[in-house]
Amino acid sequence: MANGGPVEHGFPHLETVRAAVTALYRRLSYDTVHRFAVSVAPADVAFCDSDDLYLGAQRVARELVRHYRLPDARMIVGFREMRHAANVELAAGPEYFIELNERFRAHRRDIGAALAHEIMHVFLHRLGLSFTGTRENEILTDTATTYLGAGWLLLDAYREDAVSSQKLGYLTPEEFGYVLAKRALVFGEDPSPWFTSAQAYTAYVRGRERARLDERQPPLSAAGWSGRRRYARDRRHAQDHRPLAVVADAPYDFVPDAGGPLRVAFSCPTCLQRIRVPVRGRVRARCGLCRTVLECDT
Repeated sequence: MANGGPVEHGFPHLETVRAAVTALYRRLSYDTVHRFAVSVAPADVAFCDSDDLYLGAQRVARELVRHYRLPDARMIVGFREMRHAANVELAAGPEYFIELNERFRAHRRDIGAALAHEIMHVFLHRLGLSFTGTRENEILTDTATTYLGAGWLLLDAYREDAVSSQKLGYLTPEEFGYVLAKRALVFGEDPSPWFTSAQAYTAYVRGRERARLDERQPPLSAAGWSGRRRYARDRRHAQDHRPLAVVADAPYDFVPDAGGPLRVAFSCPTCLQRIRVPVRGRVRARCGLCRTVLECDT
């Protein structure tokens, strides 16, 4: 939690974020991911200053449990002084104890954001999905929270001006925007009307630009002229220098195939897993993980 301190910007964790999206599809399956096509509604997690603190927190927690489809999980929410925004005790269940930072007593509209992240820890714990290392695992949690429909709350909790700042989660605001945009492209859901923070909307727009760039990388047919030109040059080099076909600083690699055509490997713009297709001109590929049909010019 950045509380008055500097807020990191940009896309420093993008590789881990992409790995987290792929891990979600692999662990949950296409069908299960698409059960989360509708995000948490703002009205369902709204929290005003006149609400009873404990009853309101329990109500929001129950709504997030319902959204994550954890019907046999009960969240007990308390408050105490701590360094981080919140903490959850991961046990066998069905009861889980969540502690929120004391500052949320006075910033109640952000309680939903903190609970969304902590209850996702429970979701992933039950799923048996984790990354190695605390930071990587927290990035996985932020990414899963966002991709499965509750992370817009975390981005909306980001506020920054000349004298103060607040941000929840381990992703940068722009990375939250990137994952939200990835989700929006899959489900056709625009989160823009839900933002109460102008800075959050700006971060979403920047993340959306980066997400759309993934769909314009060669060998995808939608790639721009400069990308296509470089791809053609790299392809010629790969064909002339087999088996040394690695391309530096490019979103694709050429993979020698003994006894067959040269193949190009690149990331699916939806689930971000690596796909390999033959180098033979126009090709239509279907991602086996997220079922996206990709128009390629290899």
